Amino acid sequence: MNKKTIFITQAAVIAALYTVLVLVFQFSSFGPIQFRVAEALTILPYFTPAAIPGVAIGCFLSAILSGADVLDIVFGSLATLFAALLSYQLRRSKFLVPIPPILVNALVIPFVLKYAYFEADPVPLMMLTVGAGQLFAAGILGMVLLFGLDKVKHVIFKNN
Repeated sequence: MNKKTIFITQAAVIAALYTVLVLVFQFSSFGPIQFRVAEALTILPYFTPAAIPGVAIGCFLSAILSGADVLDIVFGSLATLFAALLSYQLRRSKFLVPIPPILVNALVIPFVLKYAYFEADPVPLMMLTVGAGQLFAAGILGMVLLFGLDKVKHVIFKNN
């Protein structure tokens, strides 16, 4: 297979996984206190640039399919895209890869919650709660995934 086909296939699989994980764990994926299991996939730019559009498209699709507000669809997806780009830039140090999704979401999503859903909690408090959820999902669960995949990356990501 050529590299373009592999890139598109990997991005599509990542988008599908992200979407399914958000929908299956929908009960904990939204709101000011959220633990989005799919955010563990935001470490995948460490392995492949195809994860950049993969997680962004997955975030976009899951927001649409779950009936999210248009501000959430747009800014949540852009936050995920921006964080994935930054994670890819930090891929030389595996321990830095989960930091962009944690910080970008902690800074952006509280404003989405406030202006799209009229959440009553103050933005600084939601920065802490969203950041904490991201710390567990992307930071801890994501790093467990990263170290697990790192052992088999030669098989899964051999054409990157």
